[in-house]
Amino acid sequence: MIEDDQGFLHDPGVRAAMGPFALDGDTLALEAAAAVRSAAQAVDRLRGHGAGGRGLSAGALDVLVRLNTGPEEGLTIGELARAAGVSSRNVTGLVDTLAGDGLVERVPDKRDRRSVRVRVTTAGREWLAAFRAPTNRAMDALFSGFTTDELSLFRHLCLRLVENQRRIEQHLNADQETT
Repeated sequence: MIEDDQGFLHDPGVRAAMGPFALDGDTLALEAAAAVRSAAQAVDRLRGHGAGGRGLSAGALDVLVRLNTGPEEGLTIGELARAAGVSSRNVTGLVDTLAGDGLVERVPDKRDRRSVRVRVTTAGREWLAAFRAPTNRAMDALFSGFTTDELSLFRHLCLRLVENQRRIEQHLNADQETT
């Protein structure tokens, strides 16, 4: 990686590779997308070190954290899917994996006998407690040198990407419903 004339890092290899894909010759958005992907992979690799070889995917970890901070009676698959912005089918597979590891359990819904809730187990809480310290150390190291303002701006920009993606998907889904 090298600095451009404004002092911003860029990857000349990515810039060269993206050139043929840029419609107007401007590769900046394509380079930014590649940088976001690379950054997400870097975070996941370091997060994996905190997992102590347990091998939880980012999605499974997200489900486990949501259940740990959710209501004591647990959440339904649908509630987990809506909270994570993914399909119920995706969450079902993640819950299957977590249940197989003994980190979550399915329990009958006391209010609706047709429904099942998912809740974190004692083993899941213990796993999260053991995961917390190494993960915090890894994230502190990864974001070393960033100011509070830079981290806030970075978070804001990433969440704007998420908002844009959701808006685009809603538009696409609306278009599919009208055809």
